[in-house]
Amino acid sequence: MKLPPPIQDYIDADGRNDGAAVIASFAPDAVVKDEGQTYVGSIAIGTWWRTSKFAYKHSIEPFEIIEKSDVIEPLAKVMGQFPGSPATITFAFELGSSRITALEVNP
Repeated sequence: MKLPPPIQDYIDADGRNDGAAVIASFAPDAVVKDEGQTYVGSIAIGTWWRTSKFAYKHSIEPFEIIEKSDVIEPLAKVMGQFPGSPATITFAFELGSSRITALEVNP
């Protein structure tokens, strides 16, 4: 399975627990929606990622890609310290020229 480079960069950085690389995969004004909250910009996205990683100690294993007109949705097996783990979760990405501009995480 071949993911677009910004998405693969995000998945790889998450797997290495590399917060700086996770943040670098997003555009400076990107938006993340997860668990009913919205995070805008690099600082908020960094806080979201670090808080989620600390709380859930999750890992992401994409296994299928659904492509829509302007959204790429990898389905992933997510394992971690949360009820229902492992779970199949959809990550809906929107991309700019070289970075992620939006991400919505959907259980």
